[in-house]
Amino acid sequence: MTQASPTTHRHTRTLQRLDELGLTLPAIAAPVASYVPAVRTANLIYTSGQLPLVSGALTHQGKVGADVSPEDAVDAARTCTLNALAAVGALVDLDSIARVVKAVGFVSSATGFTGQPIVINGASDLLVSVFGDAGQHARSAVGVAELPLNAPVEVELIVEVA
Repeated sequence: MTQASPTTHRHTRTLQRLDELGLTLPAIAAPVASYVPAVRTANLIYTSGQLPLVSGALTHQGKVGADVSPEDAVDAARTCTLNALAAVGALVDLDSIARVVKAVGFVSSATGFTGQPIVINGASDLLVSVFGDAGQHARSAVGVAELPLNAPVEVELIVEVA
């Protein structure tokens, strides 16, 4: 298995597509505990759960449906996904992604909030926007009581690389 490292890759096509969408690939989010951002085994890369961190700070905090609006949670899921792509990009050129295999999203949910699939659409829609048909994936959207650092959303990815 290969762990994430600060290796520089080109990502030309993917970075151009992100730029067209008005997005940029962030620096890799620092782990908040004992783990690495991503590992590769054979042609699969698994990311650790990524929080909506920008420059080391959460973009939103609290439970979706109480402290965080569903719309803000969708945005947080997009941020998590960009962080996951940055973790993948530390291991391989993002242009080598053959397909996104699976996305798993966790939503810190207020009692009675059942819109987890809508929130995680922020991740799924971003992946399809960036990778087209190769961005379509299997997915789970799970409501949870709490997430690390009081984050409203966490996303992890499994991608296949050529």
